[in-house]
Amino acid sequence: MVYGAILEKGEHYYTHLSKIFKAIDNKQTEFNWLITAFECYPKTKSFEELLSKEYCWLSGTELTNIVDYEDIQWIWAVLSGFNKDIPLAKILDYPLPYADGYGGFWKNPLSLQHPLASIEIVPWDSSLTLIISEEKDLVECFMKAFPLSEDLSIYNTK
Repeated sequence: MVYGAILEKGEHYYTHLSKIFKAIDNKQTEFNWLITAFECYPKTKSFEELLSKEYCWLSGTELTNIVDYEDIQWIWAVLSGFNKDIPLAKILDYPLPYADGYGGFWKNPLSLQHPLASIEIVPWDSSLTLIISEEKDLVECFMKAFPLSEDLSIYNTK
């Protein structure tokens, strides 16, 4: 089963990954991350270069270090988290996830866009954040930390 939450109230205008990571008890370090379809504005040259490609592949620790150094303004992105035993080559056998124009987020039953992912964090047009995961506890932690967030499957029925 897949669980999800949407956060579109009570926060500033863009996704702060540092707050998201804190909300999920820093479980992001347990995954490797494929970052795709991103629009963001890092100030650090090395981060700008890293995020100038079609996709970015990072360990959870590397992603955390980037966010700790500079909590980049994320406009659009799909951050897909994978179990560490899944190799990048296998992940790249599937289409790269995207946010802008992807209608699957708004349909029930909820699903992860990438079939091998365990979690997806989606900054959406600087106005909201989605979290979708096979791990119910991650979504519950997120919703507890952001009490104005809503269950995505209920939101999708409105």
